Amino acid sequence: MPPHLDTTFGTGARNRLDAATDPGREGALAALESFYYAFNQRDLDALRRVWTTDPLAQLNNPLGGILRGGEAITALYGRVFHGPARVTVEFGDIVEYSGEGHAVFAGRETGEYRVTETVPLSIRTTRIFAYGNGRWVQVHHHGSIDDAEALAAYQAAIRG
Repeated sequence: MPPHLDTTFGTGARNRLDAATDPGREGALAALESFYYAFNQRDLDALRRVWTTDPLAQLNNPLGGILRGGEAITALYGRVFHGPARVTVEFGDIVEYSGEGHAVFAGRETGEYRVTETVPLSIRTTRIFAYGNGRWVQVHHHGSIDDAEALAAYQAAIRG
């Protein structure tokens, strides 16, 4: 059975990119935590280092649709970080599916965004990491917002 992680990664997440070089499970968890550090701190350099540069890296989410390639993915996050809304999320209810050289973390992001008022967020999330070239990197992300009205409001807030 895959483990259900008894932890969350949110605004208190740390930049653990140095530990993401560990080829085992702890390295994958360090890369995952580093993503949430980068996102919540709006640290585009750390985010760029979490994602692979491979042109087949893929992000499927409510803001970008389907994007391929590390540069396009980083550019989308740059727009989020520098846009009108301040977004914070915490990843929890995490189930881990991992083995040699790969790790999948599926759970739920909860948080909020604020332009003029604070609005709650709830996103079903899956993040896939791979180990290669001496470190763990994110190779795929899928996020979905189930409520159509909440999705439309979030997209409008982020796009300005």
